[in-house]
Amino acid sequence: MLLLPLLCSGTDLLQVAAHEFGHALGLQHSTVPKSLMSPYYTFRYPLSLAEDDEQGIQYLYGTSHYKEAEHFNHETETNELPSVDRQGQEPDACDTDFDAVSMIRGELFFFKSKYVWRLRDRHLQPGYPALASRHWAAIPDHLDAGFEDSAGNFWFFQGSNYWIYDGENQVSGPKVISELGLSVGEIQAALMWGLEQNKKIYLFKGSNYWRLNVKTGSVESIYPRSTNDWRGIPPNIDGAFQDEYGYAYFLRGRYYWKFDPVQVTVQEGYPRLIGHDFFGCASSPHPYT
Repeated sequence: MLLLPLLCSGTDLLQVAAHEFGHALGLQHSTVPKSLMSPYYTFRYPLSLAEDDEQGIQYLYGTSHYKEAEHFNHETETNELPSVDRQGQEPDACDTDFDAVSMIRGELFFFKSKYVWRLRDRHLQPGYPALASRHWAAIPDHLDAGFEDSAGNFWFFQGSNYWIYDGENQVSGPKVISELGLSVGEIQAALMWGLEQNKKIYLFKGSNYWRLNVKTGSVESIYPRSTNDWRGIPPNIDGAFQDEYGYAYFLRGRYYWKFDPVQVTVQEGYPRLIGHDFFGCASSPHPYT
């Protein structure tokens, strides 16, 4: 039986569902016009895939007929990643620390050098690690920190600068960190933490931290507080994030600490290895030092 697409207010629900299914499979938005994964809706019938859609899904899941594209514009985001990226020198998640980590749209992103790992429900997604620029054009390498604010904007910090993205589009930056009122030239980690309606942004450097007011674009006080307020976490953390249950995680080197929001202290049994718990790597026999 031929199934015709259902129409609702001029929108082809079959096409929209196929687009969202592509995201569920790991595809990102494409800049190729009229592709299924284009961020801009264009009605067409019958539903079909553009070459970029096919190359993206074949890259992620493989095909016996995969043909590497003859041209690839590294300054334009598409769903195709050339084989040279996969055969490059991307770090091994089981044998590295990370520059930054951030919970974005409910998914966990680990950053190292120019690469990013994407975890959904603690499962590494197909096609990762991938270039971070695949998601955010012109994003700098070796990020220091990143977080998603309550408005859904992404903030990324590197050195003395920071950038703001709305989804995949850069809307601000680079701006100088000193404009935020910080008394330091750079930060090491950022965390959005708290109850759903009362989340705050915390910026960390060494054994100090500041609270950032996103609405005013400045820290609440130029004078830092001590990380001793976060009982049990070490100084000089590399990254931090909050999970869906309200627990905060702090990373340093290859280890992480889980912070209990009720007891207001690190849970017993930590630190633990990032590679083992998040990427399924074999445990290291040596303890944290």
